[in-house]
Amino acid sequence: MKINWKEIIRFGIVGVIATAIHYGVYLLCRLFINVNIAYTIGWVVSLCCNFYLSSRFTFRRDMSMYRAGGFIGSHIVNYLMHMGLFNLFLWLGLSPIYAPLLVYCIVIPINYLLVRFVFTRLP
Repeated sequence: MKINWKEIIRFGIVGVIATAIHYGVYLLCRLFINVNIAYTIGWVVSLCCNFYLSSRFTFRRDMSMYRAGGFIGSHIVNYLMHMGLFNLFLWLGLSPIYAPLLVYCIVIPINYLLVRFVFTRLP
């Protein structure tokens, strides 16, 4: 597989935007509701922005029902990894402020591989 550095850079840009949205919504919501619910709300808002930007900017593909389904499927895996690691880090005593940052470091590289598959292999 040939490495497409431009695609990786675009993925990084979209990832920073999506992560900032997720983290910002989470930080705001956690002031009013349970941290797990706040984390999930941030994830859903980020998911919507991420699909649009990944389609148009990162992979430069049209949005299709197959890609939307694949994207959502890959992000369900992503969500399960997020929530599992997030709660593990909280259980280990990490602050709810910093736990998401460690989760991002682990999950984002895996997410790239899943999303790349969706946008390069599905019609």
